[in-house]
Amino acid sequence: MFETENKYYHENRDILREKYIGKAIVIVGDAVIGAYDNIGDAYKETIRVKAPGTFCLKNIPVDPNDAYIEDHPRISPIRRFVHA
Repeated sequence: MFETENKYYHENRDILREKYIGKAIVIVGDAVIGAYDNIGDAYKETIRVKAPGTFCLKNIPVDPNDAYIEDHPRISPIRRFVHA
């Protein structure tokens, strides 16, 4: 699940970090389709136009030491969506 999105994220994370620092981004395929202040807002806004499970959410933390800790899928407490 989210192989294309994760590949895009890993190949572009330095560029994404520069552009979206401190934001939660929504990735579909090999494109960022939204940037929000937090994961909850990213999810709530994106499900208005995309079905759950069809997009990938990533946090781009301000602290560069935290930039790569979310490279594994997990279940988020927000409506049990998968955060890859």
